[in-house]
This record gives sequence, structure tokens and C-alpha cells, in this order.
Amino acid sequence: MARKALILGISGQDGSYLARSLLLKGYEVIGTSRDAQMNRFSNLIRLGIRDQLQVESVSINDFRTVLHVLKRVQPDEVYNLAGQSSVGLSFDQPVESYESISVATLNLLEAIRFLEYPIRLYNASSSECFGNTEGMAADESTPFRPRSPYAVAKAAAFWQVANYREAYGLFACSGILFNHESPLRPTRFVTKKIVEGACRVARGSRETLDLGNISVVRDWGWAPEYVEAMWLMLQQDGPDDYVIATGESHSLEEFVDAAFASLKLKWRNHVNIRRDLYRPTDIQIGRANPAKAASALGWEARYRMRDVARMMVGAEISRQSTVLDREHEGG
Repeated sequence: MARKALILGISGQDGSYLARSLLLKGYEVIGTSRDAQMNRFSNLIRLGIRDQLQVESVSINDFRTVLHVLKRVQPDEVYNLAGQSSVGLSFDQPVESYESISVATLNLLEAIRFLEYPIRLYNASSSECFGNTEGMAADESTPFRPRSPYAVAKAAAFWQVANYREAYGLFACSGILFNHESPLRPTRFVTKKIVEGACRVARGSRETLDLGNISVVRDWGWAPEYVEAMWLMLQQDGPDDYVIATGESHSLEEFVDAAFASLKLKWRNHVNIRRDLYRPTDIQIGRANPAKAASALGWEARYRMRDVARMMVGAEISRQSTVLDREHEGG
């Protein structure tokens, strides 16, 4: 019998790449969305896997629907990738962010405890939980000092997972992932905004790209690699938490430069810095120490920031070309 995986939030970047990875491993994959009837699952279609898996409508804020889907599917592994995923948006929607991340995770943990199924749970945590570490590389023992509603919710969910693991013996892990990007990122994420803008400029657009604070420093990796780390966590003898990152940090200005440079453009001629786009509070420097993942999981990132920028630009050029070709055919 094939192992069965339930991916909560399958329509997002990580959920889609994880689904593809698990299907290649021979899993039966079931995904959830708040409204599976209305969701186009465009990322799954883009990856060519939509017809290879089942989808269910689940509101993770509602304990009853979470309980029912677990009872109906009876998965071997559950990947909790659902919930509001934008730090910036969480300042505008703090209640929605907290409920969709923290309350939803508690619902999931309690449902697993209630059913007593031998489910292995992966919970998507975030490097945002660390807040400012004064430039020090964060590892699994670094204290949390969240600086956004999103980070507060993720920190609460992390400790709920740890509590249920210790109190009830659940096989529950949290992956503390640093920034990881791909062509499947929506435009509200700054990396995709930069890549899309740079590609339009390369095609002749005279627009100016408006950005906020480009001095912030982050550890950027390649999302398709990071979902492999999620799976590896659930294959271990015992549950634990892991920092997943490249171990290299770069400023957003460097990412902008890498994206424009891959198109043989100078970013300073096409970018406008706006103070009103700065976040109310932000993490100035994000650094990671992923040594535990390397030693315990055998996982290390192959791609670094400049690789990520180059691959995203390549994919975006191809996408924009396809859109233009279709417009010409239709016109």
C-alpha cells in the first residue's frame, strides 16, 4: 500500500512543490483548500500534477472540518502549510493571520490527539519568529522575539506543536524555514515583484519599480529543495525541530542587483525607493545556522541567492513570452 499524505494548503508554493515531490516518491496525495470547488489550483496545473491527486474543502479554523478530513483520509503524514503567508499583509489583517496560523494549528493537533491515529505531522514554522538576532546566526536554540503579527502567530503555533509532542507523545515537527523562493511565488512577495518588474523592463517597459527598505538582509533559498527537508523530518526515528536555510545571507539590494544583472540591466536606473512602503517593524538582518539539518537529516541547500534570482528570472521570461504569444494568436 502506498503511503498517504495530507497537505493542508496544497495550492500555495510549498504545497504544490511538496505534492509533486511526494507523488514522485509513490505517495497517494490528498490536498486541502478553503474552497476546493472554486480554487483553480493554478500552481498544481503549472506543475502538471493536478489530475494526479485528490482535493478536499477544509476550513482549518473549524475544528469539526479538520477532524472530519483526518477521519475520512486517515493519512500517514500531514503537512500543515495552510494559513496566511505574508508578513506585510499580517499588519493589515492581524486577527485573520493569528486565527489561520495559530488557532488552526491547535485545531489540527487536538484532532490528531483525539483520533489517536499514528499520524506524523509537519508544521510550517518561520524564521520570522526569531526577530532581530543582532546579526547572529539563528539555530534551533535561539530565542524567539517576533516582530510582526505573522511572526507572533507562527511562534505560538511552534510552541503548541512542541507542547503536544511532549505532553501527548505526538510525532510532530516544526520546520523553521528561512526565506525560500520560486516562480510560484505570488506577486505580493517582494522577490516576485522584483523579478516581474525587471523582466518587463527588459522587454521595453519604461516603468519604475517602487520598493521599500532594500537594506534588509535575508537568507534566500530555492523552495523546491526546502520541501525535501520537510519530508525528511517525518522519516526520522523521533520528532524534532529544524532550521532550514542556505547559511548565507544577502541584502535585498543584492537580490535586486542579481535579478536586473541577469538581464544585463542596471537596477539603479529602474528602481524608486519609497519610505511609505517600509513595514511598521521589520527584521534588519536574518542569518541562519542550518548545521543540525545537515548532520541529522543529511540535507543541505544546493542553490544560493544569485542562483534563485537567475532561475526566477528565467522562468518569468518564459512565462511572459508565453502570455504575449497567446495574445498575438488571439489578436
